[in-house]
Amino acid sequence: MGTVGSLHFVVPGLMAETIPSQLPARKALVYVSGVIEVATAVGLRKRAPWAGPVAAATLLAVWPANIQMALDSGTGKNPGPMDNKLLMWGRVPLQLPLIWAALQARPRD
Repeated sequence: MGTVGSLHFVVPGLMAETIPSQLPARKALVYVSGVIEVATAVGLRKRAPWAGPVAAATLLAVWPANIQMALDSGTGKNPGPMDNKLLMWGRVPLQLPLIWAALQARPRD
């Protein structure tokens, strides 16, 4: 989450394009989700009790962007490997085990 969250600040325009066009203020959503992802990564690393549920909610919230990237794949809209239909559609169901893993994160005893 930390790496992807950081990318929200490195390539915000690219990230904004992955958000479905029906949503307002796409660039603002990129920055907000970037802050949440980076903070959640720190929380997961520290095993903060709130981090797992927030990570799961964040993964669920960004799922539409992953689906949009898959829908756009093969059209030339996505740069580089993100334009590969197989890769992008293969990534969509991977959100489920990531959400499950986030919910399994627990504070250390």
